Parts: sequence; C-alpha cells; structure tokens
Amino acid sequence: MKKKNSDLDPLHSDIWELYKNLRMETKKKWKRTLPLNELLFDRWEKAQFLGAKKNASIYDSSYIFGNVEIGENTWVGPFTILDGSGGKVRIGKYCSISTGVQIYSHNSVKWSLTGRKVNLEKNEVSIGDNCYIGPNSIITMGSKIGKGCVVGASSLIKSTIPANSIVFGTDLIKSSVKNSLVSSSNLSI
Repeated sequence: MKKKNSDLDPLHSDIWELYKNLRMETKKKWKRTLPLNELLFDRWEKAQFLGAKKNASIYDSSYIFGNVEIGENTWVGPFTILDGSGGKVRIGKYCSISTGVQIYSHNSVKWSLTGRKVNLEKNEVSIGDNCYIGPNSIITMGSKIGKGCVVGASSLIKSTIPANSIVFGTDLIKSSVKNSLVSSSNLSI
C-alpha cells in the first residue's frame, strides 16, 4: 500500500519537501530534472575538493579513485569512473568526459586468470586539452589521447591517438583529422 506524505515521519517529510522545492527550482531555471543527490551536491565543490583545476565540475555520481588530475574548465559527466589506482590519470583542460565514460590505469585480466599469481598490470592514462570523450567509452591503461581529439560514443581506446583525431568504435576507426571538419567559426561534427 502506498503511503501518503501525511503518513511519513517528520524527517522524511522534510526531505520530501526539500526535494520537491529543489526539483522545481532546477526545472524552472534549467528545464531539467535531476536525482536528489545531484540537486543537493555542488559539482564544482566536488571538483575543488578532489583537487581539480579552476572551474572543473564533477557529477556526484562519478567515482574517482587514486591519482587523477583534472584540468581547468573540464566537465566530468554523471556515472563515470576515473580510476587512477594503477597510475596517474591526467585529463587536460576544456575537456568533456561524457556520461558513462570509464578510464582505467590498471588491468586485472592476467591477475584473475592466474589466480593472483601475476600482479595487476598498471600504466598511466593521458587525455590532452580540448578533447571530447563520447558517452560510454572506455579508455584503458597506457592510452594517450592527443590534444583536440573526439572519441565517438561507446568506443574502446587502448592505444595512442594523435592530436586532432576523430576516432570511434571498438577497433578504433580513424574517421578524419578534426581540422578538416572544423571551420574557423563553425564546428560541424
């Protein structure tokens, strides 16, 4: 049986009222609705707390482990994993790390298959300035993405990507060099 708000304990009622007020405020101001945790917690404060550079923002639902460096004005979307537990993960300035992106600086495949007889493989990851990493992409240990790159949605990155490249897919198809698609005043991708 569904409870009415009047049947809730006082704390629950207060939280429910706070949520409704924050939800309405956000809807009016930004024309969006968000889960309660994203309404309560400040993305820019989280980034500052984690040592990210000026004006970076990190959603509350993002998981950050180990040695992760995030450049200024970089946006880290919801439901992301930035795992620097195996080596430094460096993300440059003015980057967009889209929803669901996972970045790992370690690999546990051989460790698992050998029953822990082999250590975890570890290596750094770097993403240059002005990069866009599409939703649900995975970037594995040792990957290096040059400045000004676009990584298409659901891509698997496990190598070095030269600056100004557009790549997508699990076998990394290099589409073209970004500069050929970008005019001086109009970005058209």
